[in-house]
Amino acid sequence: MATLTTGALLVFLIVAVALVLFVTEPVPIDVTAIGIMVTLMVLGPWTGISPSDGVAGFSNPATITILAMMILSEGVRRTGLIQRLQTIVASYTGTSEYRQLGATIGIVGPLSALINNTAAVAVLVPMVNDLAHENGTSPSKLLLPLSFASMFGGMLTLIGTSTNLVASSLSASYIDRSFSMFEFTHLGVIVFLVGSAYLLTVGYWLAPSHVTPRSDRATTAKEEYLTELVVREHSPAVGLTVREALEQVDFEAEVTQLIRDDRYSFNPPLSTTVRSGDVYTVRLTDDALQTLLDVDGIDLVPGVTAESDLKALPPERTLVEIVLTAGSDLIGETIDSASFSDAYRARVLAVRRGGKITHERLPEFNFRPGDALLIESEAETVDRLANDPNVIVAGDLALQQFRGSKLPIAIAVVFAVVGLAALGVLPIMVSALAGVVVMLAAGVVKPAEAYEAVQWDVIFLLAGVIPLGNAMAETGGADVLGAMVVSSADVLPAVGVLGLFYVLTAVMTNMVSNQASVVLLIPVAVDVAARIDANAFAFVLAVTFAASTAFMTPVGYQTNLFVYGPGKYQFADFIRVGGPLQLLLAVVTTAGIAVFWGV
Repeated sequence: MATLTTGALLVFLIVAVALVLFVTEPVPIDVTAIGIMVTLMVLGPWTGISPSDGVAGFSNPATITILAMMILSEGVRRTGLIQRLQTIVASYTGTSEYRQLGATIGIVGPLSALINNTAAVAVLVPMVNDLAHENGTSPSKLLLPLSFASMFGGMLTLIGTSTNLVASSLSASYIDRSFSMFEFTHLGVIVFLVGSAYLLTVGYWLAPSHVTPRSDRATTAKEEYLTELVVREHSPAVGLTVREALEQVDFEAEVTQLIRDDRYSFNPPLSTTVRSGDVYTVRLTDDALQTLLDVDGIDLVPGVTAESDLKALPPERTLVEIVLTAGSDLIGETIDSASFSDAYRARVLAVRRGGKITHERLPEFNFRPGDALLIESEAETVDRLANDPNVIVAGDLALQQFRGSKLPIAIAVVFAVVGLAALGVLPIMVSALAGVVVMLAAGVVKPAEAYEAVQWDVIFLLAGVIPLGNAMAETGGADVLGAMVVSSADVLPAVGVLGLFYVLTAVMTNMVSNQASVVLLIPVAVDVAARIDANAFAFVLAVTFAASTAFMTPVGYQTNLFVYGPGKYQFADFIRVGGPLQLLLAVVTTAGIAVFWGV
């Protein structure tokens, strides 16, 4: 068995700390990645990473290609292509939920093969959300399949996902074989078809319906609202239990939170004694709210707006829901610290995180990626937010001005980038950068928009974790892990070890960044293949496919975070719908690799 050197031990320690930080996110993941890079360079005599090696991730072809693809995707979005698609799709699907699901999968798959799948989901979320609402379908039924199908589509070409590009670069380094544009398209087609069949059958049945479509809400006789009520000193409710107080006013209400002496109690028991100064968060109907406000000594908390008040908006104001991505400047901030009201001339009315909606104490709420914010704003603010690549506007985008005349140029550029790389005329990095230059020159995307389109957290994440994989190889850490995994070959055939790597990568990717999973596991996969005299390229492909298909957690893949808020999903939804799919594709992908490339 390989010897565990001091350098390998240090690298393992860095990896362990990094994994904890990636999962818990006490700081943004790009900050963690830069910390990894700096640590590796500081400990260079033991980790084998020199200063030039440490910053090599910034100049890595995969990093540059991903940056260019983000800009190309933004150029396509600026043409309004997605809004045109919405009109076409709506005329085809009508109110058929099944057709809407089929159209969602059929659009995002091929689109994710041409532009980065993360960008594809970002631009399609508003379209799918509106399509569902306008035709009486719960968006929850469509948004999770949208995310999952984008992952299938990303495996159709080299440029479909940033993970493929990173894996190609690492493959070239370790086994001197990179991926061509359509290297694994035939297997990608099988994965896409099998995955789509699952989403249209079992997945359709398992997907929740958390969000009530707007068209159905209009016919609902009794809409429920959340509001905050304060109990005054002279209130007759003081001294009663919550149950007794509700019985006296004679209507049904759900008490979801109690704030007493600055302490928060969620779902307080009905046996709780009401005290003066208590602040209760209550879910009740509009009629019940009016009745409650007539009770002596019960008042609305100042500054808290009940949802019923939203019916009477001034004509120049509008309601819109936005979703924050990992690259948003609002991440980690509160409404006050980000000066949200002044910066956007908008008011945050509610925040949805997964299945939980928060209306109270909003100024104290720290924003996270995937949070959905219901805001009241002016029309021009909606247009400004829609132009921010780190914010997804999940409402009507009719106000936004697109460059429709540039659509033919944008489409031609994307196909030219793909074609030149596929034919081997230019490396993908060069063709992608050339496409960016053409889009900028033609006015499809403006320079300032191009800089804003780049998800810099992803770029710094890549630059930070790429040296970590190199350090594992340099110090012999990959050999140590490889020797441990090789022991499974005593009881498993080579194809079984291949499947084990797929499952191991999938589990890790569901907890940490997909790029980090690839960087950490490809060196180990190559070493294991060499030890059992197997096809190293097959093992690289297993890691690549598994890292690009993380279905079981909202943090497993960025597209999952994009739909997490608008779909009102809960963590368990990803396990219920994504778990069987993860196991199905583990079998299909492993078998496909064995058949097409051999083990």
